[in-house]
Amino acid sequence: MAAEDFSYHAPEELIAQRPPENRGASRLLHLPAGGEPRDRQFADLPRLLEPGDLLVVNDTAVIPARLFGTKKSGGRVEMLLERFLDRNRALAQLRANRSPRAGQELVFEGGATARVAGREDAFFVLEFDRDLDAHLRRHGHVPLPPYIRRPDRSADRAAYQTVFARRAGAVAAPTAGLHFDDAMLGELAGRGVDIARITLHVGAGTFKPVTASQIRDGELHQERMQVSGDACRKIGTCRRRGGRVCAVGTTVTRALETAASGGEIKPFDGETRLFIMPGFEFRVVDMLVTNFHLPES
Repeated sequence: MAAEDFSYHAPEELIAQRPPENRGASRLLHLPAGGEPRDRQFADLPRLLEPGDLLVVNDTAVIPARLFGTKKSGGRVEMLLERFLDRNRALAQLRANRSPRAGQELVFEGGATARVAGREDAFFVLEFDRDLDAHLRRHGHVPLPPYIRRPDRSADRAAYQTVFARRAGAVAAPTAGLHFDDAMLGELAGRGVDIARITLHVGAGTFKPVTASQIRDGELHQERMQVSGDACRKIGTCRRRGGRVCAVGTTVTRALETAASGGEIKPFDGETRLFIMPGFEFRVVDMLVTNFHLPES
């Protein structure tokens, strides 16, 4: 497998720049096992699931993880948080005309200053002069996906949050979950479809293209995840009753298969670098709800 295998032509005019007002109004391409693809509406999803099936969702919540600023020289810089290291230290992507050097100071919106303390692979270690989480909540921007070619708006803080969101920590939305609303959840419950929650905090690496070294090593960027004992019990119950496990998004798929890497699913709290490639043997997931992915991602 090569990086070129992830490339295809995606017409920009077909990529929506704003979510629909009605979350279930998106189109759905249904790929039944052994059948022909069918064009549907996302609102059809409850009727594609059976009583006893289990829907597994990601309850991570997106934080306003992007800041704009300048170097002391006046050059512009953009920060995208990868993860907090402690109260005022973070690992982040930086975009600038010239890569900042160790020891260099950066000034961000709201008056926050940060010193470049070092690097870890493609990320920078930044030391801020204040509590970074509190500063981001007040001055940060929603990190829109790269295919959304417009500035973020205040409304995006709600629009790019799923109805399942409750545990802050993601720098990007688990986008498959954005199509669900409370009405659909009620319809699923009425149909006898249960819901289990896991947490995978989507990292900044999700915006980067797949590299030849990742394909060679069989590992993707690292992300923090948690699969609870309650989720494991629901999956076990679903299996015993002959139901199917439907993962909402590749983040859920990655988390469940990581937690089941020993052969059966068990509670898990840690990091994953799982890269699911052709030939992978799925131990938990029977069905997947996913958005289309960018070329080379």
